[in-house]
Amino acid sequence: MPLYLGLDCSTQSLTAIVLDVDDADDAGGAGRADGAGGAGGAGGAAGRRAVVLERSLEFDRALPSYGTTHGVLTSADPRVVTAPPALWADALDHLLGAIAASGLDLSRLAAIAGSAQQHGSVYLDATAADVWRSLDPARPIGGQIADTFSRPVSPVWMDTSTTVECEEITQAMGGAARVAAITGSRAFERFTGPQIRRFWKTDPAGYARTDRIHLVSSFLASLLTGAHAPLDPGDASGMTLMDLTASRWSPDALAATAPDLARRLPAIVPAPTVVGTLAPYWRARHGLPAASVVAWSGDNPSSLVGLGLVRAGMLGLSLGTSDVVFGPLAEVRVDPAGTGHVFGAPIGGVMGLTVFRNGSLARERVRDACGLDWAGFSAALAASPPGNRGALMLPWFEPEITPHVPRGGARTRGLDETDRRDGRDGRDEPGVAARVRAVVEGQMASMATHAAWMGLDVRTIHATGGASANREILQVMADVFDADVLRFETTNAACLGAALRAFHAHARARGRAVDWPDVVQGVAEPVAASRVRPDPAGVRASLGMRREWQEFERAELRTRRG
Repeated sequence: MPLYLGLDCSTQSLTAIVLDVDDADDAGGAGRADGAGGAGGAGGAAGRRAVVLERSLEFDRALPSYGTTHGVLTSADPRVVTAPPALWADALDHLLGAIAASGLDLSRLAAIAGSAQQHGSVYLDATAADVWRSLDPARPIGGQIADTFSRPVSPVWMDTSTTVECEEITQAMGGAARVAAITGSRAFERFTGPQIRRFWKTDPAGYARTDRIHLVSSFLASLLTGAHAPLDPGDASGMTLMDLTASRWSPDALAATAPDLARRLPAIVPAPTVVGTLAPYWRARHGLPAASVVAWSGDNPSSLVGLGLVRAGMLGLSLGTSDVVFGPLAEVRVDPAGTGHVFGAPIGGVMGLTVFRNGSLARERVRDACGLDWAGFSAALAASPPGNRGALMLPWFEPEITPHVPRGGARTRGLDETDRRDGRDGRDEPGVAARVRAVVEGQMASMATHAAWMGLDVRTIHATGGASANREILQVMADVFDADVLRFETTNAACLGAALRAFHAHARARGRAVDWPDVVQGVAEPVAASRVRPDPAGVRASLGMRREWQEFERAELRTRRG
C-alpha cells in the first residue's frame, strides 16, 4: 500500500509524518493512470490510514551554526525578526536523511506535500533554478545554494517592521475596507506584500537582483522538485496580494506594493495540484523514489485538514508559538474590526482565521517568572478558581497581532491586590496561581472575543499544538468558550494535514475523486477519551471574567492609542 509524506516547517522546527494508506479503492484507482477501479471511490467507505512514522528536527539544536534562537534571528530593532533560508534547506536535507534511515519501505512512497509557517518570504536571484538542477548529491544542500539568495535573510511572521508600508499599500488601494474586500485581510505587518515593499524601498539593488520571491512553502517545494514551484490559494492569500475570489494576483495590490512584481511571483494553482516529482538530488542522496510532489500550503490551511475541520461551522484552536483560532466558512465574510483573516482553504472555498502572537512564549514567560516547570504550571492553574477573583492580564509580552499592539508590554489588573490579600509575595503559591490563571484566561478571553466575527455557533473545539496536551488549559478553554474541547493524538495537525493532502492530491491525479470526510476518517479525528466539558460554574465565572477583561482591553487600547 502507498505511503504519503507530510512535512511541516514551523518557526522552530521541521516535522515529518508518514501516512500508510491501506485502502482498496486507493490500491485499485490511485495506482492506475486511467483511474479504473477507483471511479466509485467518492463517498465510499475509507480504508485504514495509519501514521507509521513521526520525526521532528529542532533548528536551534540540530543546526546551531545558523545562530538562531527559537528558530529566528533577532536584531537591535525588536521589530525586525528574520530567519536564514538556507537553514530550512539544510533541515530538509537532515530530516529526509533520517526518514531514509528509518527502515520504512520507501519504495512505496507515492507523494509528498508540505506546510510551512505563513508569511515568511524567500528572495532568489536568476541562478537559483540552474543551481538546483546541478546539485551534488554527495554534499549537503545549504552550502550549495548559499549564493542564490538576493536577500540573505527571510522576514518571518513575527516581524513587525512594516507599519509604514502597510499604510502606504492601504492608501494606494483605497482604504483598509477595500484591501480586505479584495484580499480577505487588511494589510498586516507580517504579510508578504508589505515585506516586499519594504525590501524594495530599503534595498533597491537587492530587489533588482531578485528573480523570484517565494513563500517558505513554495521555496521548499521548489527544492524538492528542482524547479520553481507554484503557490496554493491558502498560502498565497496571506500576502495582501491575491484576489481572494479569483485566486489570482490582484493587479491593484501588485501596483500598490512594488514595481515589476508580477514576474517575480510564483503562479497560483489549486491546492490538490501535483507540481512535479522528487528531484534527482534527493533520490541519489537519500535513496528516495520519484514520488509526486504536491503544492505546499501554509500551516494554518494544512491544520484545517489535520484537525478534520472539513465542514463549515467547525472550529479549531492551535496552541503553539502563536495561538490561532480557525475554521471553514460557508461564505466569504470579512472581520469588521480588521484583525481576522479569510484565506483560501485546501478543502475548497475559504476559511476564517485569527492569529495571536503571544501564545506559547507568553505562557513560558509566566511559567519561568514564577519559577515553575510545566507540571507546576498545571498545578497552579488547577488550584486557582475560574474568574481568578477578578485578577486579569493582557498578555502582550511581545507586540501583538490581535488586537493590533505595536509595542509589547503586558498589563495586569488585580494581581497585586491578590498577593496582598493572600499575604504572600509573587513567588508563593497564591500569587503564582493567580498569575498562571491570569495569562491563560487572558489568552482564552482574547481568542473568544476576537474570533466572534466568524459567526460560528461553536459546540465543539478541536484543539492542537503543544499546549493542547495540558488538560488544565483545555478546561479553561472549555469554560470560556462554553464548548466541549477535544484534542488530537498528534500535536502537529499541520504536518498530518500535509500528509492527508498528499494522499488526496495523488488520488485525484490518478482519476479518483475522494471526498474530504473520507480522507480524514480514522486519522484526523480527536481522541474520544480526551473530551473536556465546560463546567457550569466555570462557565458562569468565565462569562463575568470576559466582560471585565473586554473592558480592561478597551481601556488599555484607548490609552495606548492616545
